[in-house]
Amino acid sequence: MSTEQDTLERDIRVSVNGKTYEQRVPVRMHLADFLRQNLRLTGTHLGCEHGVCGACTVLIDGHSSRGCLTLAVQAHGRNIETVEGLADGDKLHAIQQAFWDKHGLQCGYCTPGILMSLLELLREQPSPDEATVREVLSGHLCRCTGYNNIVAAALAAAETLRNQPVGIK
Repeated sequence: MSTEQDTLERDIRVSVNGKTYEQRVPVRMHLADFLRQNLRLTGTHLGCEHGVCGACTVLIDGHSSRGCLTLAVQAHGRNIETVEGLADGDKLHAIQQAFWDKHGLQCGYCTPGILMSLLELLREQPSPDEATVREVLSGHLCRCTGYNNIVAAALAAAETLRNQPVGIK
């Protein structure tokens, strides 16, 4: 016999940036809130909370997903990647380094979501053209830039990643 509490909470098991977590969560808790509050991974930002701005974008099983629209219980058994998983210690991922080198951010609020969408793109399409990068960026709102430096950073990262030895993330 289940109790009312059992219908309001569920046990989930997720892998986040390669580490497994098992927790009991409210069934209506969004993934972004779970990452930020429960796991203290605050790189996933909440902007509009309607799935429009893209600040909360994470990868679930390698595909971009809006953390503000995805419930934590929907992530049960899945592999989640957040911006915190990009760098290898103090060594920035090629996308992060390109953003630094090409001045692809200003306030940085939208940047984590953009980085995750670009990671998905560059894994699936290692040699995107500018139009493809801009199409991916159309799902993100940045109020500080004109996107030109972000596009330049994405194309530079693509080139860097193509020239890295196989096996580099």
